[in-house]
Formats: sequence, structure tokens, C-alpha cells
Amino acid sequence: MKQAKPKKTRFRWVVMVLIFITYMIAGADRSNISVVIPYIQDDFELSNTDIGLMATLFYLTYTVIQIPSGFIYSKFGTRKIFSFSMILTSIATFFMGTAGSALQLKIGRLILGLAEGPLPVGIISTINRWFPGKEKGTATGIYMSAMKAAPAIVPPLCAFIILAFSWREVFYLFAIPGLIFAVLWFFLVKDTPEESKYASEREVDYIRSENISTENKDSKKKNNLSLNWLDKVIRTKNVPALDTNKKIFLSWNIWGCTLGYFFMVGIVYAIMTWIPTYLVDVKGYSVMEMGFVASTPWIGAIIGNIIGGWMSDNIFNRRRKPLMIVTAASTIFSMYALLYAPNSPALLGTLLLATGILLNLGYSTFLAYPMGITSKEKLPLAASIINTGGSLGGAFAPFIVGLLLDTFNWNTVFTFLSASSFMTFILLFTIIEPKINTMEPKTNIQTRTN
Repeated sequence: MKQAKPKKTRFRWVVMVLIFITYMIAGADRSNISVVIPYIQDDFELSNTDIGLMATLFYLTYTVIQIPSGFIYSKFGTRKIFSFSMILTSIATFFMGTAGSALQLKIGRLILGLAEGPLPVGIISTINRWFPGKEKGTATGIYMSAMKAAPAIVPPLCAFIILAFSWREVFYLFAIPGLIFAVLWFFLVKDTPEESKYASEREVDYIRSENISTENKDSKKKNNLSLNWLDKVIRTKNVPALDTNKKIFLSWNIWGCTLGYFFMVGIVYAIMTWIPTYLVDVKGYSVMEMGFVASTPWIGAIIGNIIGGWMSDNIFNRRRKPLMIVTAASTIFSMYALLYAPNSPALLGTLLLATGILLNLGYSTFLAYPMGITSKEKLPLAASIINTGGSLGGAFAPFIVGLLLDTFNWNTVFTFLSASSFMTFILLFTIIEPKINTMEPKTNIQTRTN
């Protein structure tokens, strides 16, 4: 009797759905303050610099916890720490709604940054262990789009809550989903697929296989030949995997990527923090008009992240730098174009939609980049360094924008953001693109436990 093949599950995509929703919730808890800024400014008499500082305070603790969380994840795994971080995120969000002073709002933002800081490193580690190399770019793109999905839905949702209740209810209601998904993550997402009772042996074998199937070899080889010119431009080289802490800390490739990500995250969070205020104060939009137009760059960001992640895996055959370069170059011009932004909500929404797509085509590949240059064991450390750079950018740019607005005007702000993208464009040509056949050597697969 012919033996039946063991079933092949696709539980890694259930994990991806949980990653997307969980990080979207975290993004909503982080970005909801941008919509309530006009109201808390009135209640607590805050200047633009005060608001910029409030955004910076979040990223200070968010940054401080990044590298320590990389070490902690490497030592203890992700499941318990990640779930605890989501619970603390919900508590901090609820506390923001109870704030009776500007000081309490600032304390809430500090706690929120501390709570959310470990989440990105935990997600990158989970993607690295739950997805094969040929799907990691796509998975990272979906993950990064979750953060952009939050500000796409937050402005209109917050506008509705504010009109129906007040700005405080925004924080009360946003605190609930994080608690629910912290529990789901704890029970469903194991540190590795080998430990999960929901992932079959066939799925685990597929995840662990880095080899290109026979039927795809010819097409992949043809694709590689057609991209030889690109390899020269992006400086593709054979490099050994970074497999020690020392190698990671001494790698310019890691630090160059980190600095580039610093500027790009700064642009994203400057937009997230200040665009709603820009639409109300400069364009004179109503609350509902602001809510819908402010969501357009994030709708574009979702599209850009998903398409960019897929392209880096399939069109560029796991090369990460091409789309990083495209994003940096296009954002130079899209930020400059905002100097001449139209007043029409429809036209401005279209411009912001295009800006979001271009800004995010290569955004996720900054975090996919270290997957091709480090060992699996050391990826959390490398990812935490790069995400620390991004967090510093997120702390730096909104505060600088606040200072520029109190001293100059929005034209100066958009010029500053355009210059930031230009710096990333230059930095990207100083790092190499690792060849995909230089991945870490095979290691023994962990024994499955159910």
C-alpha cells in the first residue's frame, strides 16, 4: 500500500497575519497622538516644540531598549517577552487618556516607547525563523506595511471618536486590542516552527530549505545574468556571514544601513506626527477632511511596502539595495514637491498617496538587509542596531520639525526632509549587497516539541 505523504501546512502565514495585526495595533497606539494634537495643545497650552518633544520622548525610550532587547531575545526567545511588551503597550495607551497635565502625557509617551521598543526586533527574529529565504523580503514588506496601515485608518477613526466623545476616549478604546492579541500571540506563536504543533514536518522542511528548486534554476540563472549590470552598480560581493557580536559591531555594512534607516524613519515619523497639523493649520481642512487626507500617504505606504517586499524577493532575486536606492532617490523629489502642494483635498491626497508608495518601496528592505549578511543566531543583535538607528531618526526628526515650525515655516520643513533622503541616497552606495549564496552554513535543526 502506497504510503501517504505527510500533510503540508501553511501556518507561517497565520503567524504573518498575527504579526501584521499586532504591529498595526502597536502602530495605532503610537500614531493616535498625531490626530489629537490640536486638542491637547488647547487643553495644556503646548507649543509646536512641546509637541515635537513629546514625539521625541517616545523614541528615546524606544531607542534605549532596542539593543538590550536584541540580547534578551537571543538568550530567552521571543514569545513571553513579545506578549509582555504588547500588554505594557496597552497599559501605557490607557494611561495617556487619564493624563491631567502635559507632564503626565510625556510620562505616558516614555512608557509607551519602552513597551513598544522590543516589538520590531521580536518580529524580525520571528520572520527569520518562520520563513524561508525566498519569502523573507515579502514577509518583511507585509510586516512593515502593518505600521503604515495604522496611520491609514487612525485619522478617520480618531476623528469619529473625537466627534462622538472626546480625545481621551481615543486612548481608552485603542488600549483594548493590544491585550487581546498579546494573549493570542502567547498561545499561537512559538519561537520556532519546530516547536509549533500547527506547523507540519513538511512545512518545517520547506522553511529550513534555502535551496532553489530544480525547475526554477534555469529561470533564476537567467535572471541573475540579466542583472549582472545591476550587481556592479550596487556592489554585490561574496561575504561571510557575520556570526559574532564583534563582527556585527565592526561591520560598516550594518552601520551604513543603520544611518540610512535613521534618515528614512525620521522622514516617516515627521510625516506621521505633523501632517494632520499641517492639513488643519495650513490647508484649513475640517476634522473629517483632515482625517481622510492624512490617511492617504499610509494607504500608499501599505501598497509600497507589499510591492517592494515582493519585488526584492522575486524581481531582484533577494537583492535588497536596489529598492532602498529607488526609495531614497524618489523621496528627495517627493518631499521637495510638497513645497508646491495643491489646496484641493483630492489633489493633495493623490500627491500624498504617491509619496507614500515611493517612500515605502524600499523601506522594508532596510530591515530585510541584515538577514542576508548575518547568521540566524546574531540577526536579533544586527536588527536591533539598525532599528535603534531608525528609532533615533524617529526621535530626531519630529522634534527638529517642531523647532523649524516655531522658527521658520513648512517650506523649510519639506526642504529638510528632502535633504535627509539625499543623505540616505549617498550612504547606500557605501555598503555592499551580499550574494545570496553566502548565507550562513547549515546547522542542526532543533528537535520538534508539541
